[in-house]
Amino acid sequence: MSSAINITVSRPVNVVSASMSMSPTTPNIHDRLRRDSIVASCVRAPRVLHPVENEDLKLLLLENISQEAVKAFRAQGFHVDHYTKSMSEDELVEKIASYHAVGIRSKTKITERVIKAASKLLVVGCFCIGVNQVDLDTAGKAGIPIFNSPFSNSRSVAELVMSEVIALSRQYVQRAFEMREGLWNKQSKGCWEVRGKTLGIIGYGHIGSQLSVLAEAFGIRVLFYDVINIMPLGSARQVDTLTALLRESDFVTLHVPELPETTNMISAEQLAEMKKGAYLINNSRGRVVDIPALINALKTGHLAGAALDVYPTEPGSNGAPFDDQVNSWASTLCALPNVILTPHIGGSTEEAQRMIGEEVSLALTRYLNYGSTLGAVNFPEVDLRAITAEQGTHVRVCHVHNNIPGVLRQVNEVLSPYNVEKQYSDSKGDVAYLMADIADVSPTDINRLRELISKTNANILTRLLA
Repeated sequence: MSSAINITVSRPVNVVSASMSMSPTTPNIHDRLRRDSIVASCVRAPRVLHPVENEDLKLLLLENISQEAVKAFRAQGFHVDHYTKSMSEDELVEKIASYHAVGIRSKTKITERVIKAASKLLVVGCFCIGVNQVDLDTAGKAGIPIFNSPFSNSRSVAELVMSEVIALSRQYVQRAFEMREGLWNKQSKGCWEVRGKTLGIIGYGHIGSQLSVLAEAFGIRVLFYDVINIMPLGSARQVDTLTALLRESDFVTLHVPELPETTNMISAEQLAEMKKGAYLINNSRGRVVDIPALINALKTGHLAGAALDVYPTEPGSNGAPFDDQVNSWASTLCALPNVILTPHIGGSTEEAQRMIGEEVSLALTRYLNYGSTLGAVNFPEVDLRAITAEQGTHVRVCHVHNNIPGVLRQVNEVLSPYNVEKQYSDSKGDVAYLMADIADVSPTDINRLRELISKTNANILTRLLA
């Protein structure tokens, strides 16, 4: 089955790197995509748009992305190179020039340097929740949408947190370690039931809200703090300040993105506000907790325990050491009692990885084959209903351009001799995206359209899909 590809690419030379993290707030975006696909297949099958210039699309998938995603891409006729490990910036710069799409998880960094080396790159898929590993601003200015999976691993992470709440309160990870060392140490001192305790959730999004429901099923009182007002589920209660949450909670768990505002949001001052004997859990991003300050709070006995699944710097592959060369405090942290350390496994369940693979591969396929950017985190969200199999002479124009006045006038002048059956445009910051379906276009006209649109002064990337 043939697939769509870019025809003319003109990218800005002076792009500014600006790292950030963001997630789309539209609920169930992937459910919408899946629903649209089902509806289309039941009524009129959409025509998979063929490349005007015949070059096979090549995809690079890193970090052992789900085989379900690999199968989905290959079923579309894409060439897929699949690697179990992440790649360094130098490795990516060396390899990425021949690829049209890249799939990553949390370890691989798509930097400005990588983007500048990616002369054919059309799209990036983050097979995870977070997107802070990608330079979103530079990608957008280069005409590259970024897709992620903001929902699929929420349940897996929430269940991990609940297991850590119980493990910390019963100290059973410590007891298990002692048994393996040949020591029998049956005790109840400092071990508690979780019923009747208070869980403080920082960040009441997809994960935090699911965790809230699970916690209440255990008889746990739930408080949450978020920067926006959110309707609570069950009997959970939103508090006005972070300090209020810290002072009331027996367990504090973080579920926030990595932003300048969240870096070291839990440091010495915040740890001092927590109850003596409380527990801290972080399964969000490694830089939101000041680890040396946490170590001090544990050593002094102010906190009774902690569970960490993420770290400021993480090894690049399985089997690599987690030691003081990775993080200067690693050996000290590992030696502390009642501290649970896991290797970023929050979303690492078969169910979560399967769903992430399905959702992100679907989003990438819809962009490559049809131009749809629904669900993109750094890009205008634009979509048109599919060109049907009966509309054999229709051409779809996908035009990414700088968001400046006069662009639509220029493009519509080019399209004016043709019947524009449907057209939609939107902008996000400095980048705008236009999709238009043109009827009764001959092969000679396609070449002319391609040439004229790509020569407009705001052009970033133009694809013609036919």
